[in-house]
Amino acid sequence: MKIGAGIAAFAIILFAGIFFVTMRDDAALGPQPVERESGRAVSRQTPNALPPIVLAEQGNFYAGGHYDTEHEEENIVGQIYVEYRIPEDLLHPFPIILVHGGGVHGATWWSTPDGRPGWAQYFLRQGYAVYVIDQVGRGRSPYFENIYGERNAQSLDYVLQKFTSQEKYELWPQAAKHTQWPGEGMPGDPVFDQYWSGSVPTMERRAERAQMNIAALTELLDRVGPSILLVHSQSGEYAWPLAQERPDLVKAIVAAEPYGPPVHDVVVQSAQRFESGWEETIRQTEDDFYRDNPAVKEYGITRIPVKYLPEVTEESPLQFVQEDAPQQRDLSRCWRQAEPARKLVDVGGRPIMVLEGEASFYAGYNHCNVQYLRQAGADVDFIKLADLGITGNGHMMMLEKNSDEVAQVIVDWLAEYVTPLETGQTLARRALQDAKPILALAEEGNFYAGGYYDEENPGRHMIWQIYVEYQIPAEQTYPFPILMVHGGGQTG
Repeated sequence: MKIGAGIAAFAIILFAGIFFVTMRDDAALGPQPVERESGRAVSRQTPNALPPIVLAEQGNFYAGGHYDTEHEEENIVGQIYVEYRIPEDLLHPFPIILVHGGGVHGATWWSTPDGRPGWAQYFLRQGYAVYVIDQVGRGRSPYFENIYGERNAQSLDYVLQKFTSQEKYELWPQAAKHTQWPGEGMPGDPVFDQYWSGSVPTMERRAERAQMNIAALTELLDRVGPSILLVHSQSGEYAWPLAQERPDLVKAIVAAEPYGPPVHDVVVQSAQRFESGWEETIRQTEDDFYRDNPAVKEYGITRIPVKYLPEVTEESPLQFVQEDAPQQRDLSRCWRQAEPARKLVDVGGRPIMVLEGEASFYAGYNHCNVQYLRQAGADVDFIKLADLGITGNGHMMMLEKNSDEVAQVIVDWLAEYVTPLETGQTLARRALQDAKPILALAEEGNFYAGGYYDEENPGRHMIWQIYVEYQIPAEQTYPFPILMVHGGGQTG
């Protein structure tokens, strides 16, 4: 199945020394061209008549990494790619660092697959600086197979059953409530094809992957300073050790369905990515909605070492117990520490939110993470979107039809628990402010062009697609955008 046939032209605009990527697409994905009279600038308005985003600064860099001296090439490995925007009207003292989950990269935060602005733009409009990363070995962070080892990828069935069309499969009790995915959520739907085009393989070595990302994110915190950490799904495992590594720099943690639950991964009967299939997992409940993966997370909330008091050692490991019965029929049985419980060092000294989508496969066990963290000394706000009247969301809530409404929940929570600037006050975060132009954007985002389903691959992955990132100035001086294509050994 081929996609992208309706694309007439791709482009990147060069304006005021900054690159803007755009496209023309008669199928209505991406920005549309504007007509102009000779010698006159054209004013662009953002979708839904939003005012332009005015930036004081934008750019990208790499954080973390080191030279690999064990191989002849001596590549830099273990680094993360960071893309940032700082609004001219900076209303909040702490930027938001957005860390994507498994099987995707940082593009998840910039645009939704149906072409709307993503959470990064939403937070920018609320006066936050944003830093969006690509985890080690994904997106614009290069992958070195001889160093990182093999990768695995989510299969098409996994994505359909877990993220975009779970209401059609009903493999866990809450799945039927899913209503917020834009489009049909199936192959051939242009919105789904856009999402599936951005699915990327992930390093199989989970513990090593986590340790490299935590090291790189620690360096990012050192560079950026005190920040709000927003994690999702797989990257939720990074939040707790990062709080311990830099307790003075992680000012708040927003965990959108963070990696979990504690002690054992929970499995639902669907396409799997775990080491054990359904038949090898451990039955949990009479209804058998959920099973435990046999592998044990020896540090409870993570696979990797985190600090407890009293200290965890080989001679004195953590001890765990499981609930005798689930708290509700549609929930998993939780694991927790055996009493007396040890306390997680430095995790509880900040506001923490755990956010839940009503129809997500995490909805059966998000509460287990919350209970474990509370028992270990952290004060956690558990916010269920359905309790706020926001219903129908799955695990990929930042991409769904009501993504702005969900983002506003985060904004409201941060306003209550993380001190904003005084009314009328703004921050100047730019160095040499007068030397840099202020940039007003009518529109920015990303999408994929080209590509087709690889029917010969069991996972039916999308191949031969290109990633396109675009920005359109509010005052467009030239009628034709510029398409910029990078050279060998580079990214865009």
